[in-house]
Order: sequence, then structure tokens, then C-alpha cells
Amino acid sequence: MDFIAENGPKLSIFDPVFIGIDEFGQPVLLPLIYRNLLIGGEPGAGKSGLLNGVVAHASLSLDCKLCLFDGKQVELGQWRACADVFVGPNLGEALGVLRRLQVMMDRRYDYLLACERRKVAPADAFVPYVVAVDEIAYYTATVGKKLDREEFSSLLRDLVARGRAVGIIVVAATQRPSSDIIPTSLRDLFAWRYAGRCTNDSSSDIVLGHGWAQKGWTANTISPTNPGAGLLIAENGSPRLVKVAYLDDFTCARIARYAAGLRGMDRPKPLGRLASVA
Repeated sequence: MDFIAENGPKLSIFDPVFIGIDEFGQPVLLPLIYRNLLIGGEPGAGKSGLLNGVVAHASLSLDCKLCLFDGKQVELGQWRACADVFVGPNLGEALGVLRRLQVMMDRRYDYLLACERRKVAPADAFVPYVVAVDEIAYYTATVGKKLDREEFSSLLRDLVARGRAVGIIVVAATQRPSSDIIPTSLRDLFAWRYAGRCTNDSSSDIVLGHGWAQKGWTANTISPTNPGAGLLIAENGSPRLVKVAYLDDFTCARIARYAAGLRGMDRPKPLGRLASVA
């Protein structure tokens, strides 16, 4: 906590995010601004570690806001007090928040057009949003009506496709990497993709991209006794083996309490309520 106390207020969402180490023991830093991150893998593969690590950095970055979607409520629930909105197992509330984010995105593009610019900068009056979704499948394939699930998928795809330049960073995770959950049209919009251990080559390719298993890069070969190990691929890059940093529940809770104090958010926000669309 001494490191956090010294560096917490200095963190920025415009800084690369530390996510772990590579196979040579070197730190792996992930630039997230103007990018998105897709996380896939079977239960216990390290998906939660990476997701919580990114949210921890975002919570300590006072130049961004958080929108959290968590059908289980407990995966991201510790960060609820740091978030401007927290959506649990309610598809209707999730759709309402995504619609408002879409309105905010369009307004920001109107602003950039008027300023004759192409993307936001650190000095802008409005700040980036980190939109973290744990288990995409809950909202796109499990609950509610088919039309509502399809609308969630469409809205999320729009945020991933158009949100980067205006500071909307989508971090989405699933333990069901299948083509109906992560269609190619959505996967290819993510600049960063991480595949923890998968049950077969096909599931690995669904996260990383078609053909990587044939080239020898498959998360199916990762040992189930090596949680947190996975393959990370950048847009137009090659996979690399990384070991994701692990934050246990106690550490997450301490960081979240500290971050909530920095943000002046000592009490959790109501579910599904977005503070601003500016």
C-alpha cells in the first residue's frame, strides 16, 4: 500500500497499464488509451486477474471514469464504490447505460468535429471512460429477450468500433470463447486480445484470430496448473506468452477503498445510473 499511497494519484489512463511479465521475466505494459481489450479463456485461466488489474489501474487514474458490467456482481463488485455506474444482472439497466454511452460518444464526436480534431487529449474538459464487461455471454446469450440481447451486442460493437478516438475504452471478458459470443466482426475490432487456457484450438483462435493455432500459437497447450498464463496479441502483431499479475480479494479491496477515497466516492453508486454523458 505504500507504493499505492505514493503513486496512486499520479496514475493516468493515458499511461500504459502493467499487466504482468513475459516468459523472460520482463514487465508487460499495455497502452489502453485509444484501444480496447478482449479477454477469453476457460474458468481459472487468469481472465479475472487481468480484468481486475486493468480496473485497478483505471480506478487509481483520476483522469478517467468507470462503467462496470458484471452479471455475477462479485467479480467486479469490489470496485463498485469507484465506479460512476455499476450494472449487475439486469439486461434492461445494461441497455440503458450503453445507450447513454452511445449518446455521449456522438456528442464528443460533434465536439471534435467543431474543433477540427480527430481524437481526445489529456487536456480536454471531458475524461475517458473505461467500460469493463465481465462475462459478455451473460448479456448477449443468457438472459432476457432475444431482441434485447441482440441490441446489447450491437451497442457494445458500436462502442468498440467508434469509441476509441473519444476516450471510450472497452475491456470485455468471457469464459465462453465461441463464435456466437465473440463473432469475428467484434473480435477484430479489439486492438489487444488475451487468450488464457482454452479447451481447444478453435476457442483459442476465436480470441486471438483465425489461423494462429496452425502456426503453433494456441492457448490449448497452456497447462491447467499454470493459471494466469496466456497469449497476448496486439493489433497487426504476433502472440506473446505472458503471466498475468494476480490481485487477491484482500488486495483488490484495499486498492478499491483507497481509490474510492481519492475519487470522493465512499459510497457505492446505484445500479445502472450514469453520472454524466458529457
